[in-house]
Amino acid sequence: MSETETETYEIRVQGRLAERWSAWFDGMEITAADDGSTLIRGPVADQAALHGLIQKVRDLGLPLLSVTNTQTGQTQAGVTS
Repeated sequence: MSETETETYEIRVQGRLAERWSAWFDGMEITAADDGSTLIRGPVADQAALHGLIQKVRDLGLPLLSVTNTQTGQTQAGVTS
């Protein structure tokens, strides 16, 4: 991957976030799921930016369910509940 490419990630958390949280998560798309979780999806510039987003999840006290690179379909971290 070149320095100018971004990858798309999906971060799933337990709990509901309103769409207004998109700005907090650097403009990523916020989608509430029927199972009570929230999907945070969008482009991530690099691993440092991804770690920053995960820290924001931590700062909100939301349980992290999964982090998936949607271009490869590979789960980077996952926790089952």
